[in-house]
Amino acid sequence: MHEPSKGPGRTAVSVGGESGRGAERSATGPGTALPAPDSAAVPTTGPAADAPAPGPLAADRLTPGQVVLRREILDGRVWLSYPVRVVAHEPDLLAVYLAHDTRLSFGEGEFSWGPHGWSTVADRWRSPGVLQLQRPGEAHAVWAFRDPVTDELSGWYVNFQDPYRITADGIDTLDHELDLWIPADGGPYRWKDVEAFEERARTGGFTPEQAAAVRAEAAGLAARIDRGDTWWADRWTHWRPAPHWTAPPPPA
Repeated sequence: MHEPSKGPGRTAVSVGGESGRGAERSATGPGTALPAPDSAAVPTTGPAADAPAPGPLAADRLTPGQVVLRREILDGRVWLSYPVRVVAHEPDLLAVYLAHDTRLSFGEGEFSWGPHGWSTVADRWRSPGVLQLQRPGEAHAVWAFRDPVTDELSGWYVNFQDPYRITADGIDTLDHELDLWIPADGGPYRWKDVEAFEERARTGGFTPEQAAAVRAEAAGLAARIDRGDTWWADRWTHWRPAPHWTAPPPPA
């Protein structure tokens, strides 16, 4: 889980295939116990199953420039939400933009995972604005980070999460803790927050089936990266937001 006030990938753990781009394997990383990529499955119980049923917008197309809420749903309630602008909504892609200084809202009351990890860090997104790319049914999103000084692409931050759901209230998902940093300069990818993911699995935050599904999703993506399959790079490396796409208020 990337913190809203830090740059990505600075304290990463390198874990990858023996012949892949992340060849420095860590004994504590997910690469030591990841199931085969074809075993990936979306969990049907636990946090993802607690989400509210999709609302009437589920079958509709979102409009470029439209402001919608991205929400993390835990225990059937909003754990985190913030407004994003729609960049593209196509049959095989949803792209949204999170602007610098966007206000973050956190759910109140007790949650099974405790308060959201960002709630004690910042109430706004202090990192540079990020483009978030996700495809239907995939349990991860790819975030494009740019250098705040040069505006050049720093790299791609893969956020493992529930497959997105479009509801009447926004775009719903839930973070799975595990992340992957892919430097733009072609250097080895690095796993992040491995210990946090394994601790959450160990303490019952994920069922064994859910934890296995996250590891399988990660293994499948790592295998595709090792084959050079980074579908997001060609189209989105040079994308920039419109100048007026500053931090939006929440949608009415």
